[in-house]
Amino acid sequence: MSRPDTPAKIAYLGPAGTWSHQACLDLFGRYTAITPLDKEALFAAYASGQADKICVPVITSTVGVTPYLDPILALSAPCIVAEYARQLDYSLLANRGATLDDIRNVLAHPIAHAEVKAWMDRVLPHAGRVHTATNGAAAQEVARSGSLAMASMGPRVGAAVYGLVSLADGIEQGPHNVTRWWVLGRETPAPTGHDKSTLCVETDDEGLSTALATLVKGGIRILTVYERPSRRSLDTHRYVIDVAGHRGDAALADVLTHCPGTRVLGSYPRTC
Repeated sequence: MSRPDTPAKIAYLGPAGTWSHQACLDLFGRYTAITPLDKEALFAAYASGQADKICVPVITSTVGVTPYLDPILALSAPCIVAEYARQLDYSLLANRGATLDDIRNVLAHPIAHAEVKAWMDRVLPHAGRVHTATNGAAAQEVARSGSLAMASMGPRVGAAVYGLVSLADGIEQGPHNVTRWWVLGRETPAPTGHDKSTLCVETDDEGLSTALATLVKGGIRILTVYERPSRRSLDTHRYVIDVAGHRGDAALADVLTHCPGTRVLGSYPRTC
């Protein structure tokens, strides 16, 4: 844990110029030091204490659970301290001097391509659509190429990171992707009166019914349930359950005493 006079070490899923980068800027401000890391390094930094907080995308409205939820569940002691949701809109980023007429190929994550398809069909119908691992990687590749014929789709922050310019902003005409991030930290925030708690139960279908019934009987409002494989057997799953309330609230604390084996992944202010 950081000393009170020591700035927190914050990391996010890189590379720079991704939506996770933008989420960190929204959450912590542009003057806070944040570090981009790949998936393995990000979770290793949190587990080892090298990072005090990490920002991870966990749910999207277009594809559901992301590949980053399972690594969170694999941590021995995750502590969700905040959530953040944002509807994604895109900028077309290119090298300086490029115009829309110059663009022959547009690089982006496949989800970004799906979301900007209507705009691309109308404005750049003949441009090739090249898939990349992340939108940050797309901007990085455009900058590296120096080509006036290449552009990327992504958050506008990519222009500042890689020295690009935006040829169009606010492009969002697809399935309206809202992404939700978790911030993992070290200490559970104090109750605010409008909180959310995320629980994890590893059980079979019958056990899930019992767990949900116990929560409802205790007056706990269930918000969402996500299923993940337990990797132990076909009939056992890990269920991630969002409920209204804080683990420090008497009602939830009492119910949890009747739910043995339930992990509390975090209690934090409810913002989405």
